Formats: sequence, structure tokens, C-alpha cells
Amino acid sequence: MNETTSDPTFHVNRIKGSLRELRDHLRDDIQVVKEPKAQALFETSAEVLGGLMKAFDDYGEKKEEAWR
Repeated sequence: MNETTSDPTFHVNRIKGSLRELRDHLRDDIQVVKEPKAQALFETSAEVLGGLMKAFDDYGEKKEEAWR
């Protein structure tokens, strides 16, 4: 499959991968950046992305009523 496919599973998985990559980058940078407010911003952002990843998982697994 490629970027032009209409299969939503392909796009869901691709976006989840991008979200995971960004979340992991943010968490890695928490160890590098020493300013507490930036660390809090990065951790909060990582948590939000984790929530988005869960929403994409729920869509893929049809767990929520809205996705059925």
C-alpha cells in the first residue's frame, strides 16, 4: 500500500507511528533540557500525544461506540 490508498488502516498506522516518534522525542528531550518549565511542556505534550495514540488505537480496534 502507499500514501494514495483509500484504506484508512494504512493512514491510521502511519499517523500513529508519527505520533509515537514525536512522543518519544519529547520524552528523550526531557533528559537533555534542564529548564523545568520546558521539561513540563515536553512531558505534557508527550501525554497529549499518548492520548491521541489511544484514540487511534480505539478507532483501529473499534473499541468505542463512535468507531463501530
